[in-house]
Amino acid sequence: MKQVLRSGKFKVTVNQVFEQVINACSVVPREGQEGTWITDDMKQAYINLHRLGHAHSYEVWQENELVGGLYGVQAGRVFCGESMFSRASNASKMALISLCQSGLYNLIDCQVHTEHLESMGARFVSRKDYLHILQGEA
Repeated sequence: MKQVLRSGKFKVTVNQVFEQVINACSVVPREGQEGTWITDDMKQAYINLHRLGHAHSYEVWQENELVGGLYGVQAGRVFCGESMFSRASNASKMALISLCQSGLYNLIDCQVHTEHLESMGARFVSRKDYLHILQGEA
């Protein structure tokens, strides 16, 4: 990813096209999955949270085309990632790296522990530790 970061291949924006990101997350096919949990009612709820300043998106652009991104909900200095998508190799990773490098969060909740996320530095956090972090005690 260091080469991708240095290449300038992608441009990242924040909260510029939240609705496009959530819509893409709901339709871009995922390996090993059929359909999506992101219903129209869920989309509207997250859009409302975004309008209230609680949900945020990171958008990845390549030659003025939206090729990747992620969205989630902010709870203090915790970002709860909800979904991400990619239409170009490494685009969703670029969104995640930008989120990590923002310095805005003490914790990014990926919600599901996977080997892929672990390879990018994620680690399992116990419920007890997670609650302490949410309460601002860590």
